[in-house]
Amino acid sequence: MRADRLMAILLHLQAQGRTTVRELAERLEVSERTIRRDMDALCASGIPLYALRGVQGGWVLPEGYRSKLTGLTSGEIRALVLLQESSVVRDLTLDGETGSAMAKLLSALPSDKRGEAEFVRRHLHIDGAGWHGTGEPAPWLQTVQQAVWEGRRLRFRYASAYAEGRETEKTVSPWGLVAKRQTWYFVALAGEENGEGGGELRTYRVSRVLEAKLTEERFEVPPDFDLAAWWEQSTRRFKEGLPKYPAKVRLREEALERLERERFASVGATVRREDGWIEAEVDFQTLETARDLLLVLGASAAALSPEELRQAVRRAAEDVLAAYGGGPATGESREE
Repeated sequence: MRADRLMAILLHLQAQGRTTVRELAERLEVSERTIRRDMDALCASGIPLYALRGVQGGWVLPEGYRSKLTGLTSGEIRALVLLQESSVVRDLTLDGETGSAMAKLLSALPSDKRGEAEFVRRHLHIDGAGWHGTGEPAPWLQTVQQAVWEGRRLRFRYASAYAEGRETEKTVSPWGLVAKRQTWYFVALAGEENGEGGGELRTYRVSRVLEAKLTEERFEVPPDFDLAAWWEQSTRRFKEGLPKYPAKVRLREEALERLERERFASVGATVRREDGWIEAEVDFQTLETARDLLLVLGASAAALSPEELRQAVRRAAEDVLAAYGGGPATGESREE
């Protein structure tokens, strides 16, 4: 479209300071004649373009015309640049739009700020994929995204998280998308009549959507709905509803830091001892969860109570030792 091309010309001039008709024609993949007509159109619309003659000539904008985003701090510029690296942006197929927006942003920055942004792009990369794959498949993410963007109700088949092989069919009004690490969820109003009033906000995992189809029914999200606040409250209620297995453990500093990052453990009160150990009260989900996490921490952690947890860790350690030919710690064979 011509409007897009005219905007691209202006952005290129702001970023480069001077350019020739040939450079613009090659960059925009049009003829030099088309570029000359575009320049005439820009001048006629009041853009203060002027041409320099000679070998070093070309089209330029007056320095005073350039729009400068002086309100952006260095930290804000770094944050915007790093947004382009997000796996969330790639999942939603917005990487092209993000790159275009970033080009517009950089072209409008003062030269010193533009140099800082370019430095960040060259020297810092965030690999959202991690070492263990690229996240779970979510083939219907684009359809769910479209339903959210356009305010259209969604009909879909959903695989139950609690009963293998069980499927349900639902029609909901998706109010928002949430990316937690590399997993996508959508928050939707379910059970409402005729798409208005009633119903209940629920969370669905996009990877469990087996098939999805947009309907022609429309919905409106209440203007006071705050997705981030609702998600935080929902997550807190979910964690509070999980089963708890309280225990007291002894930890090294590095083990405490790792345990604090665990999804299935909540570290409470801690006491630092003079010998370097830390005693902590921890709520695990189950006895099995506590046993497995303590085994992973190895010699950096030990269960103090309850006694059944101490025995469970001991038995599991003996089984590991036996698997490597050392036999159980008691010296006796044991079968279960």
